[in-house]
Amino acid sequence: MNWVALSTTFKLAAITSLILLTLGIPIAYWLTYSKWKWKFLVEAVVALPLVLPPTVLGFYVLVAIGPRSPLGRGYEGLVGHPLPFTFEGLVLASMLYSLPFAVQPMAMAFASVDLKFLEASWLLGVSRMGTFFRIVLPQSIGGLVTGVVLSFAHTLGEFGVVLMVGGNIEGVTRTVSIDIYDDVQALNYAGANRTALLLLAFSFLVLSLVYAFNRKVWAVWPDIRA
Repeated sequence: MNWVALSTTFKLAAITSLILLTLGIPIAYWLTYSKWKWKFLVEAVVALPLVLPPTVLGFYVLVAIGPRSPLGRGYEGLVGHPLPFTFEGLVLASMLYSLPFAVQPMAMAFASVDLKFLEASWLLGVSRMGTFFRIVLPQSIGGLVTGVVLSFAHTLGEFGVVLMVGGNIEGVTRTVSIDIYDDVQALNYAGANRTALLLLAFSFLVLSLVYAFNRKVWAVWPDIRA
């Protein structure tokens, strides 16, 4: 088993899910409560990775961060090396690829908050920011946890985007999914099976914990969900 690839994969998934937690909350909040009539366009952009082939997304990310793009030139001028085929480029691609898996559960959780609690808070003079932290956020913990866990688990299984943007550099961008593919190509089915079983068991455990946690959250605040 390639422990270096496992370490790179879990590091990538952890960083991606934490960044998506930070970015996903304001995006999900805006998508839930915004009255902008063209909001559906933003919703479509956020959900695009759900239907877009990973290689297509990876290709356009590669073009967007390449040395001929303003972003690529700016990054290279700032740090001294290109962004493609680096761990940082892989994080950026993973964020885009897993964005809907973080934002959609959060938005659903925000939308499930009863408006009467928000209106009561506003009538009492609490600001929108204060209402969010006192009312919306505590009632949406289940959605936040689900978004973080799903984005983490989804990042673990990335293949097309990883290969397009990060390549296959040992200790830098070589992830578990690529390692499994290489084992199969080399007819090392035993090695591929060990790694695949580990990911299967981990994914099952994580999803089981998420479902168990969400049931617990609903049991803690039964009056809120009534």
